[in-house]
Amino acid sequence: MMSATLYFVPRCASLVIGYFFGCFLTGALVVRLKTGKSAAQFGTGNPGMANVTVVFGLKYGLIVLAGDLLKTILACLLCLFLFGGKYLTDPYLALGQISCLWAGFGAVLGHNWPFWRGFSGGKGVAVTCMAIFLFSPVWGLLADLSGMLTVMATGYLPLGAVVITIAYTLFCYFFVSTEAFVLALLLMVIMFSRHWKGLIGMVRGTEERYCQFFRRRKAD
Repeated sequence: MMSATLYFVPRCASLVIGYFFGCFLTGALVVRLKTGKSAAQFGTGNPGMANVTVVFGLKYGLIVLAGDLLKTILACLLCLFLFGGKYLTDPYLALGQISCLWAGFGAVLGHNWPFWRGFSGGKGVAVTCMAIFLFSPVWGLLADLSGMLTVMATGYLPLGAVVITIAYTLFCYFFVSTEAFVLALLLMVIMFSRHWKGLIGMVRGTEERYCQFFRRRKAD
């Protein structure tokens, strides 16, 4: 009974903590403060960095990015503080580390499906990138870089987003743990579901590259 409690409680608590941190949508706040209106009324309606940048400019996009990264960091650090060990030899340190990933997973869920916005949120790219980096800096960074290079090479953000989670899932399968692999697999499924329309648009030739968005905005 005690072992089951030690296993499930920290993970469930981390998931819930991460979810509520994730529900804070920086993009929605920035747009509300700037215009007095909902982010749903601008561009694609998505309260994420990409849409805010396209509609309002890079400065506001970077503010959104910083806020989304910060909320993920705070959620993960809080769970590390609550469930991590105090010393390197403390067996609870490993539990704290996986709790960090559960918190990051919860933050992605909260960002994508915030309860206060009718479960309609962002796509969770920045939150996912930070969550996997905090859990596993080496493999997370490599996965994030692979996605960034994909976007730079193709111009397609949806493709870069899914490449990040594909790469990280493979890294977890071969080099990390089964539990981390399962969570990474779930993150990959979520990322595909949030970018499915864009991926289909790429195949059909209707998805615009993001450089085209910025060029059009600059011309306007």
